[in-house]
Amino acid sequence: MRAIWKGAVSFGLVNIGVKMFSATEERDISFHQVRREDGSRIRYKRVAEADGEEVAYADIAKGYTLPGGDMVVLTDDDFADLPLASTRVVDVLQFVPTEQIDPIYFAKSYYLEPESPAVKPYVLLRDALENSGMVAIVKVALRNREQLATLRVREGVIVLETMIWPDEIREASFGFLDEDVNVRPQERAMAESLVESLAGDFEPESFHDEYRAALQQVIDAKVEGREVVDTVPAAPDTGQVVDLMAALRASVEAAKKGRGESVSESKAPAKKAAKAVAKKAPAAKTAPAKKAPAKKAPAKKAPARRKSA
Repeated sequence: MRAIWKGAVSFGLVNIGVKMFSATEERDISFHQVRREDGSRIRYKRVAEADGEEVAYADIAKGYTLPGGDMVVLTDDDFADLPLASTRVVDVLQFVPTEQIDPIYFAKSYYLEPESPAVKPYVLLRDALENSGMVAIVKVALRNREQLATLRVREGVIVLETMIWPDEIREASFGFLDEDVNVRPQERAMAESLVESLAGDFEPESFHDEYRAALQQVIDAKVEGREVVDTVPAAPDTGQVVDLMAALRASVEAAKKGRGESVSESKAPAKKAAKAVAKKAPAAKTAPAKKAPAKKAPAKKAPARRKSA
C-alpha cells in the first residue's frame, strides 16, 4: 500500500509520527464511455463557456457563485492562507464511549502506521484505547479540508475514521412518523419471530457481490465470443401485501427451511412469541377471546334437540 498522508497524532504532550493508508478499496467494475460502433474512447475537453476555447489545467481556478449569479474566483494562494491548525497533525480532542457515536457520522476509514521512532507511544495509545473501550475524537486536515474523525483499534492497528459534521446530516422528517399505525400483537409477535429465525453471527466472508460476479461473466463471455446465459432470478413481487400475517408466517417458514429446519419447528417461535404477547396484553383486548366459547355452546346443543324429537 502507498501512504496518502504523513503527519503526527498529537496525544497530550506526545506526538506520534504516523503514515496514513486507505483501509478500504472499491472493487466495482469500471467502464469508459466509447463510441458504440468501434469502441473508440470518448474524451472530454475543458472548454470556457464564454468563448468556447480549451483551458489548460494550470489555468483553472475554483469559482463560488453568489446568489445574484456573480462569480468569485479563488486561487491556490487564497486556500493557502486559510487557518488549518490540524495540517499534518491528528489532534486528539477528547475520548468518548463508542456507543455514543451514531454510525451515520462515519465516512471513510484509514489505517495509521507508526513511524519507526514512534512505535512505543503508538502502542501505548493503542492499548489505552482498547482497554478503555472508548474512541478518540480528533480533527485532521485532509485534501485542504478540516475534518472531524475518530481513532479506534482494529486488529492491533489504529484506524482513523473520518466523519461528517453535524450540520451535514439531514433531518429525517417523513410524514409516516406522525401517523398512528395500528399494529396487532399477533403481527408484532410474528415479525419478532422472523427476526429470531434470521438471527446469527456476522460473518463478512459469507456475503458476496453477486451483481459484480454476474457482470464479470458477461464481460468474459464477450471476450470469448460465447453466448451470454441469463441467470438473473425473477424479481420479487413488490406489490402491496394484502395479508401481512400470512406474508410474515411464510417468511419465517422460508427462513427455517433455508437452515434445514422443518416447518413444524418454524412455528414454535411464533407460538412462544404469541403467548408472551398474550400475557402482556391488557384485559380489554383479551375480553373478546373469553366470550368465544360461550358462542359455540348453543351450536353443540342444537343437534341434540333434533335427535330427541
